[in-house]
Amino acid sequence: MGLANDLAEKLAIDACAAAIALDDETLPETIAQVVGASSPTTEELYRTAVRVIQAEARARKVLEAKIKAAEAALSGQ
Repeated sequence: MGLANDLAEKLAIDACAAAIALDDETLPETIAQVVGASSPTTEELYRTAVRVIQAEARARKVLEAKIKAAEAALSGQ
Protein backbone atom coordinates (compact mmCIF):
# COMPACT_ATOMS: atom_id res chain seq x y z
CA MET A 1 0.00 0.00 0.00
CA GLY A 2 2.97 2.30 -0.32
CA LEU A 3 1.71 4.24 -3.32
CA ALA A 4 -1.87 4.51 -2.06
CA ASN A 5 -0.69 5.61 1.36
CA ASP A 6 1.70 8.19 -0.09
CA LEU A 7 -0.96 9.63 -2.39
CA ALA A 8 -3.60 9.68 0.35
CA GLU A 9 -1.18 11.39 2.75
CA LYS A 10 -0.25 14.07 0.20
CA LEU A 11 -3.91 14.66 -0.61
CA ALA A 12 -4.72 14.96 3.10
CA ILE A 13 -1.92 17.47 3.64
CA ASP A 14 -3.12 19.53 0.69
CA ALA A 15 -6.80 19.31 1.68
CA CYS A 16 -6.10 20.34 5.27
CA ALA A 17 -3.95 23.26 4.12
CA ALA A 18 -6.64 24.35 1.65
CA ALA A 19 -9.32 24.04 4.33
CA ILE A 20 -7.37 26.48 6.49
CA ALA A 21 -6.61 28.85 3.60
CA LEU A 22 -10.23 28.83 2.39
CA ASP A 23 -11.70 28.80 5.91
CA ASP A 24 -13.73 25.72 4.96
CA GLU A 25 -13.58 23.02 7.61
CA THR A 26 -15.83 20.76 5.50
CA LEU A 27 -13.34 20.49 2.64
CA PRO A 28 -11.50 17.39 3.91
CA GLU A 29 -14.84 15.56 4.23
CA THR A 30 -15.87 16.59 0.73
CA ILE A 31 -12.60 15.27 -0.65
CA ALA A 32 -13.04 12.02 1.32
CA GLN A 33 -16.39 11.45 -0.35
CA VAL A 34 -14.90 12.02 -3.80
CA VAL A 35 -12.03 9.64 -3.08
CA GLY A 36 -14.34 7.05 -1.56
CA ALA A 37 -16.50 6.93 -4.66
CA SER A 38 -13.55 5.48 -6.55
CA SER A 39 -11.45 3.76 -3.91
CA PRO A 40 -12.68 2.88 -0.42
CA THR A 41 -9.17 1.77 0.51
CA THR A 42 -7.67 5.11 -0.43
CA GLU A 43 -10.52 6.89 1.34
CA GLU A 44 -9.69 5.16 4.62
CA LEU A 45 -5.99 5.96 4.25
CA TYR A 46 -6.90 9.58 3.47
CA ARG A 47 -9.27 9.85 6.44
CA THR A 48 -6.58 8.45 8.74
CA ALA A 49 -4.06 10.97 7.46
CA VAL A 50 -6.56 13.84 7.94
CA ARG A 51 -7.22 12.72 11.54
CA VAL A 52 -3.48 12.60 12.26
CA ILE A 53 -2.91 16.05 10.74
CA GLN A 54 -5.82 17.59 12.63
CA ALA A 55 -4.82 15.95 15.92
CA GLU A 56 -1.26 17.21 15.56
CA ALA A 57 -2.51 20.73 14.84
CA ARG A 58 -4.73 20.73 17.94
CA ALA A 59 -1.94 19.34 20.12
CA ARG A 60 0.52 21.89 18.76
CA LYS A 61 -1.84 24.76 19.68
CA VAL A 62 -2.07 23.46 23.23
CA LEU A 63 1.71 23.08 23.43
CA GLU A 64 2.31 26.58 22.10
CA ALA A 65 -0.21 28.04 24.57
CA LYS A 66 1.50 26.24 27.47
CA ILE A 67 4.91 27.50 26.37
CA LYS A 68 3.62 31.10 26.03
CA ALA A 69 2.00 30.90 29.47
CA ALA A 70 5.21 29.59 31.01
CA GLU A 71 7.26 32.30 29.32
CA ALA A 72 4.84 34.97 30.51
CA ALA A 73 4.99 33.62 34.06
CA LEU A 74 8.78 33.65 34.00
CA SER A 75 9.03 37.15 32.57
CA GLY A 76 6.55 38.43 35.15
CA GLN A 77 8.71 37.33 38.06
